[in-house]
Amino acid sequence: MFAARVGSIKFYLEPHTQKCLREELKQDTLVVGGFEVSPVSNQQVDYIVTDSKGSILAKNNDISNGKFTFATESDDIFEICFISMIPLRHIGAPHEILLNVKHGVEAKTYEELGEAAKLKPMEVVLRKLEDLSDAVVHDFVQMREREKVMRDTNESTNSRVLHLGIFSAFWLFGLSYWQVSYLRRYFRSKKLIE
Repeated sequence: MFAARVGSIKFYLEPHTQKCLREELKQDTLVVGGFEVSPVSNQQVDYIVTDSKGSILAKNNDISNGKFTFATESDDIFEICFISMIPLRHIGAPHEILLNVKHGVEAKTYEELGEAAKLKPMEVVLRKLEDLSDAVVHDFVQMREREKVMRDTNESTNSRVLHLGIFSAFWLFGLSYWQVSYLRRYFRSKKLIE
């Protein structure tokens, strides 16, 4: 998963329902989101952004459009929920919701950064490319670490399965030897074999 990924999604929210979208993000990731909700009379849509611990990062009631921004403090799963509510005894219609979420390098506004640092347009582009390359290198380092953990888990599991197989083979061999010995003694005691 690249940190420079941009997500935009359009979906329909039925009356008296809730739709939630989740994403796992790394520590110190800037998240910028925008949304538009189609208007429907006598209905309202609320949204809430939470982390896995239930902490509220952004929230608003009776929305039509808006933005939210937050920075992650730790590696966590974040969730944005849209909730449709209508008054009792009203027939509702679905809302169309357009959600655009950017995080990582794509969430930064390089134009403002360039103006603040008095950078030339080419320097702003170079700064953005530098951040993108840093994000790619960081993602490859994370992938390498995950690959190492998965390889260690795979080798540990392989070792355990091998030991279980050897134990099972000895156990079955011992059980079959005991069964043959028992049957031999039984048939000898009944004088069926010599």
